Amino acid sequence: MAARGARRLLGSLWIALLLGQPDPAGAAARSSSQSPAGSTVRTFTPFYFLVEPVDTLSVRGAFIILNCSAYCEPSPKIEWKKDGTFLNLVSDDRRQLLPDGSLLINSVVHSKHNKPDEGYYQCVATVESLGTIVSRTAKLTVAGLPRFTSQPESTSVYRGNSIILNCEVNADLVPFVKWEQDRQPLFLDDRIFTLPSGALIISNVTDGDGGLYRCVIESGGSPKYSDEAELKVLPDPESPLNLVFLRQPSSLTKVTGQSAVFPCVTAGFPTPVVRWMKNEEELTIEGSEKILLLAGGSLEIIDITEDDAGTYACIVDNGNETIEAQADLTVQAPPEFLKQPDNIYAHESMDIVFECEVTGKPTPTVKWIKNGDMVIPSDYFKIVKEHNLQVLGLVKSDEGFYQCIAENDVGNAQAGAQLIILEHAPATTGPLPSAPRDVVASLVSTRFIKLTWRTPASDPHGDNLTYTVFYTKEGINRERVENTSHPGEMQVTIQNLMPETVYVFRVVAQNKHGPGESSVPLKVATQPEVQLPGPAPNIRAYANSPTSITVTWDTPLSGNGEIQNYKLYYMEKGTDNEQDVDVGGHSYTINGLKKYTEYSFRVVAYNKHGPGVSTQDVVVQTLSDVPSAAPQNLSLEVRNSKSIMIHWQPPPAGTHNGQITGYKIRYRKASRKSEVTESIGGTQLFQLIEGLERGTEYSFRVAALTSNGTGPATDWISAETFESDLDETRVPEVPSSLHVRPLVTSIVVSWTPPENQNIVVRGYAIGYGIGSPHAQTIKVDYKQRYYTIENLDPSSHYVITLKAFNNVGEGIPLYESAVTRPHTDTSEVDLFVINAPYTPVPDPSPMMPPVGVQASILSHDTIRITWADNSLPKNQKITDARYYTVRWKTNIPANTKYKTANTTTLSYLVTSLKPNTLYEFSVMVTKGRRSSTWSMTAHGTTFELVPTSPPKDVTVVSKEGKPRTIIVNWQPPSEANGKITGYIIYYSTDVNAEIHDWVIEPVVGNRLTHQIQELTLDTPYYFKIQARNSKGMGPMSEAVQFRTPKAESSDKMPNDQALGSSGKGSRPLDIGPDYKPPMSGSNSPHGSPTSPLDSNMLLVIIVSVGVITIVIVVIVAVFCTRRTTSHQKKKRAACKSVNGSHKYKGNSKDVKPPDLWIHHERLELKPIDKSPDPNPIMTDTPIPRNSQDITPVDNSMDSNIHQRRNSYRGHESEDSMSTLAGRRGMRPKMMMPFDSQPPQQSVRNTPSTDTMPASSSQTCCADHQEPESATASYLANAQEEDSGQSLPTAHVRPSHPLKSFAVPAVPPTSSTYDPALPSTPLLTQQASNHPVHSVKTASIGTLGRTRPPMPVVVPSAPDVQETTRMLEDSERESNYEPDELTKEMAHLEGLMKDLNAITTA
Repeated sequence: MAARGARRLLGSLWIALLLGQPDPAGAAARSSSQSPAGSTVRTFTPFYFLVEPVDTLSVRGAFIILNCSAYCEPSPKIEWKKDGTFLNLVSDDRRQLLPDGSLLINSVVHSKHNKPDEGYYQCVATVESLGTIVSRTAKLTVAGLPRFTSQPESTSVYRGNSIILNCEVNADLVPFVKWEQDRQPLFLDDRIFTLPSGALIISNVTDGDGGLYRCVIESGGSPKYSDEAELKVLPDPESPLNLVFLRQPSSLTKVTGQSAVFPCVTAGFPTPVVRWMKNEEELTIEGSEKILLLAGGSLEIIDITEDDAGTYACIVDNGNETIEAQADLTVQAPPEFLKQPDNIYAHESMDIVFECEVTGKPTPTVKWIKNGDMVIPSDYFKIVKEHNLQVLGLVKSDEGFYQCIAENDVGNAQAGAQLIILEHAPATTGPLPSAPRDVVASLVSTRFIKLTWRTPASDPHGDNLTYTVFYTKEGINRERVENTSHPGEMQVTIQNLMPETVYVFRVVAQNKHGPGESSVPLKVATQPEVQLPGPAPNIRAYANSPTSITVTWDTPLSGNGEIQNYKLYYMEKGTDNEQDVDVGGHSYTINGLKKYTEYSFRVVAYNKHGPGVSTQDVVVQTLSDVPSAAPQNLSLEVRNSKSIMIHWQPPPAGTHNGQITGYKIRYRKASRKSEVTESIGGTQLFQLIEGLERGTEYSFRVAALTSNGTGPATDWISAETFESDLDETRVPEVPSSLHVRPLVTSIVVSWTPPENQNIVVRGYAIGYGIGSPHAQTIKVDYKQRYYTIENLDPSSHYVITLKAFNNVGEGIPLYESAVTRPHTDTSEVDLFVINAPYTPVPDPSPMMPPVGVQASILSHDTIRITWADNSLPKNQKITDARYYTVRWKTNIPANTKYKTANTTTLSYLVTSLKPNTLYEFSVMVTKGRRSSTWSMTAHGTTFELVPTSPPKDVTVVSKEGKPRTIIVNWQPPSEANGKITGYIIYYSTDVNAEIHDWVIEPVVGNRLTHQIQELTLDTPYYFKIQARNSKGMGPMSEAVQFRTPKAESSDKMPNDQALGSSGKGSRPLDIGPDYKPPMSGSNSPHGSPTSPLDSNMLLVIIVSVGVITIVIVVIVAVFCTRRTTSHQKKKRAACKSVNGSHKYKGNSKDVKPPDLWIHHERLELKPIDKSPDPNPIMTDTPIPRNSQDITPVDNSMDSNIHQRRNSYRGHESEDSMSTLAGRRGMRPKMMMPFDSQPPQQSVRNTPSTDTMPASSSQTCCADHQEPESATASYLANAQEEDSGQSLPTAHVRPSHPLKSFAVPAVPPTSSTYDPALPSTPLLTQQASNHPVHSVKTASIGTLGRTRPPMPVVVPSAPDVQETTRMLEDSERESNYEPDELTKEMAHLEGLMKDLNAITTA
């Protein structure tokens, strides 16, 4: 459509140029009344109505004038139409035309069977050779014969009250009604007035208002009187009278500009007060000129507008009672033009549109008049956009006046415009083009045809020619025009054609002198359209049962042939799984549907051509049924000796089968088959059953109800009422006794209840653990008096606690300790224990889980979780000691564990999440010993964040056969933090150039390869890549070097690449000292051998380096051998002595370790934060020989070092124990994970500084001072681990603080080693001749877990002086002396006391 408009405008431009118009658009568009400049075209002629007839009411025998006057030069001829037919006024003696054009009707005739003057009149003005216009339509109404439909009746009224006297007449006679009192004209005022119906209202009646009243109709001729009615005025009543309405307001429909009266006439005593409201708001009447309160309380609205529409209420109050009545006011508006049609200039064959925009209420209808005649829509006259008139393919006869007539129920209006058809200006002197050649239809469809042609013979190039295509239906001489879009174009597509219709086309070429010859007419027929069925009408669906629905429909009105079959589509509402079934008739019943579920249906008819138009969807719900599942989580709570509280949850979703209307509770005594009592409650999920017997066990079951009946019930569950009503306003007291009997792998616990039997005890909580009673907790029933704790470790010291609890909380605990027997103990078990009946631990009654869990995403790492708790009051105020546990996880990777947090409010802010990651959340509630199940999960995806890592594995290779083209490949960043939308490749020949001086190559989308062309040969280039997502740009990758090949030989390209860029250019420029260049040619992309010259040179270099290395190694070896020979045997003896002592101590039964009540070696400090950092990369790291060799780092890095030092946690196995001498005399090997660092990172950036001297024999005896005491800071470090730092961190795996001392206990077979924490055992190092410069370690992430190094408690090692002294002593003797062993024992006992104090604190 837009293209066609552009072509038309181009044609108009050409016409405008021919006419010499200064405004090119003026030829084809709407214009003002000025004619085009420079042409002899006539101007628009003003032609319009000065006065138009209006609706008139008359009476029989009167004369009336319908006014009409039109303006034009020359003066127009005026005629009149009545009911669409011209009046012959020449021979009419009652009706005549006045000089100004008005119509005079003398002596209006009107009778029951003869109404010649009543009707619709229209004024028609005509100017010869110009056109015709018509006025609006005016309605003439003649009042009927005077006739009363109701007359006044005699009545009485109390003084001060109001009265109404009826006088109902036809609506057209109301203006002629008057009233008389005692046969004298009654003068109206604010107290006495008439309603629009003619009735008389007298308010605040006085004694002077009494008399005889009658109404009279004076509509011409003799007046007609009604019956007389006497009005008696009574004195004030002595007692109050009830309020009654004499006339209530009734709904009105009025036209804007009219007035409306709402009567509100009441009687009663005392005299009432009336007030009005509109749309339930108080109506302000005082000071309003628009709203008047008439005497007695009636309301009058003057000059109504559409804003006055609404509901009006009359409220009457006399102090004793109040009555109210209301009525609606509907406002209608006659048509009004928002946009009137404009005058238009046009040429023949063009298309034009007259615009007409109108408003009104009701919505007006629009019709078009051309020169006084109705425009009938056709193929060439179309109504578009509801009100506009489009004329296609203009011809000369289309010229004239066009009028838009808008009308609705309350009026009509007209607006007109003139159309002038311009003559084509004569061509200027000069050669005109001949006819275009070879006009053919290159594409013919049902609704469009594409025409092509060749240039005219007179102008074979045709670059400056434009073309106009004229086309029409065969047999129609009204041509339409279509222009090419730009000069030289020789094709056009004609749109909006009719199927299976013959059209005639011709093409005319135009140059600067004008249009040339027309081509020979070409006849083309459009193709027939495939006749498909229309939509099936009257589709209906209704439910037959809870699982079936029947759908019916009728045959399509436009079947376009025989209907072969129908296809019925249906699906459950809210899903996307649409199913279909073939149907031969006009109805079908679908079975097997879900109960009480909404389904949508639609039907498509098929004929031989295929599927037709689908019907609209109809939605129907299957019928309800009884629930198909029982309620869930039924629990009982004994309140006192006579009542039990029952709690439950609704049946699972999808099993309700209708609206749950209530629950049926059945209960009976459990002791015998007694009568079942039934109780039906509402939809609440709890019920208090009262009136029960004391100390009696009852069984309960619950079933859900719908309107269809009762669903399945739960299983019976039982509870026993109390013997007496005990106190539960406080917690129970301490149990009166606690006894424990240890066995090999179990402990039997027995107890007696608290001495105070007046406090409710609902159960007992048993806590136990090695060294601490808080490791495990078991809760048992209040009737139970003993319990066996199973699955314990032999020969272990357990601490046990016992507390009684009730709904208020747990009481004071009672403590005991016991040591389980060793495996070798075969003593018989006490018969009391063997024969003791085992009572299973009952599950505490569950709470209802939180509902309505919602996840609100706040940022890239924060989500707020909110929920509601149905067990709380409606205000959701928490008044008890309950708390909520929130858990969350992400499914990537699949083995991710849940994280949890507790809160006492109904929301929680989850932080430190990963960007652009989907998390699932659920919540549970805990109150005392009762907990709920996990709630329904909520999901939320954190917002995106800019990438925080660069693209990986950047490689550059040369394109085979094109030495000036390279291919850059890479992998997405590991931390994309969102969907990657593109990359930017930077390249330059100067690696040190400013980044804004590098050349940029953008890559759109998520492609991972890109070609760069036209590079300079034999030139080194550097490449960096940056990823971007919707939040911005990420960091750049390290620069990759690549040398483009030389142009001489393609065989040298691999060598150049290998030498200049290390193969494929995939290694960053910042190469660490550990980097060894690869063998030349080994990374050749094509695997071609290197040239002989390069191979010889490389061989010479390798041999030279090898010889020098061997010489240096021999010299160093000889030197070291000579220095260490004298000490080798002594050191071996010392180590052997230490090992022997250790072994001896381990098997000795004479020497006992200190008896520590808490087994510290089994304690474990948990990490405060488990940050999901990536797997640290384990690198080969050279360790400095002493602290002077370490490169200092900045303060911020140094602070991070001290925060993260000793930050590794884990239980060490016996293999990782080092001897006392080995632990003091040797430094352990170190593994150094580098968080978020590439493998090639330079080692000088490793802040592994002063915390760890190198592991070598030389440093054993070096004079070295530890920078700070680990004992003072290890606890704080364990709690303050900053897992978010990305600096490389060196980690030491210390041995267990107690395992250095030889404990004579055999390690247990079931190790408590944490598999989630991979470790490398610390090896006891023997003295070595050669210092160890670097240690290779395995990656921490061997188990697929993404854990950072964890904080660990590391006691301080003995200082260096003590270590040196011990080594020197070990050289002098092979064993410890007794006093030395005693000293070491005392020293270790001191360490143990310090550790005990710290852990208990």
